[in-house]
Amino acid sequence: MGNTSRLCLIALLLVSVTALSAAERRSIIAPGVEKIIHANGSVEYRQVEIAAPDETGTTPVEASAGGQTVAATSVAAPADFKIYKFRDKNGVVTYQSSTPRGGIAYTEFKPRPDCFACKSGSGVNWETTPLFVGRYEQEILHHAGAHGVSPALVKAVIHAESAFNPQARSRVGAQGLMQLMPGTAAELGVESPFDPDQNIDGGVRYLAMLLKMYNNDIRLATAAYNAGPGAVRRYNGVPAFPETRAYVQRVAILERRYRRGGLD
Repeated sequence: MGNTSRLCLIALLLVSVTALSAAERRSIIAPGVEKIIHANGSVEYRQVEIAAPDETGTTPVEASAGGQTVAATSVAAPADFKIYKFRDKNGVVTYQSSTPRGGIAYTEFKPRPDCFACKSGSGVNWETTPLFVGRYEQEILHHAGAHGVSPALVKAVIHAESAFNPQARSRVGAQGLMQLMPGTAAELGVESPFDPDQNIDGGVRYLAMLLKMYNNDIRLATAAYNAGPGAVRRYNGVPAFPETRAYVQRVAILERRYRRGGLD
């Protein structure tokens, strides 16, 4: 890809990020839970750090009827913190941090991260978990070399995103080994995202663009790969999403291990 084409694609991605950020609707629906309505109408729930109580002792939360997000300082969630989902007497779906009164049926709400390495409470030991040595080796070396990206970083991202499953599909539509969203895949010219070679090609090109965007800062590039450049811009660094912070840390561990040849 020539420099002109590369710059045009970067510009297109930046425009797309700006448009998606503007079209997204984000709100805090319960302590520790952010609801995101994407431009395509899909709804996503993310775990976020809990807003600190105000001087009255109340933690800001959006009303179930659709209140506005309240900006507040964040603190870490306690390990035993729970969120409950139920329908109130008017049939409105409600989320809150205490069980409802009056014998109303409820369930515990647990937002699930999409990617393999994003679960903040994962019991996996990322220093010792088996690596996928030799999987798609030729495709990774070819595309990483073509776009100036470390093969070890590509392997780490694939491991974190899909555990090297070429048929992986997330609940929000990310596809294939490097979990490309349909819009990103289309912009990158990936016609068959479940084809390993095409997916790796597109994912590596996108990763190369993010590395260039963040001056080869791998932490910011991988944070943007997980949460989007818009989130990195809003937080002026790695977003405070627990799954993104877990992802960045685990990709770094996996990259180091793959760089050493999977021998540690």
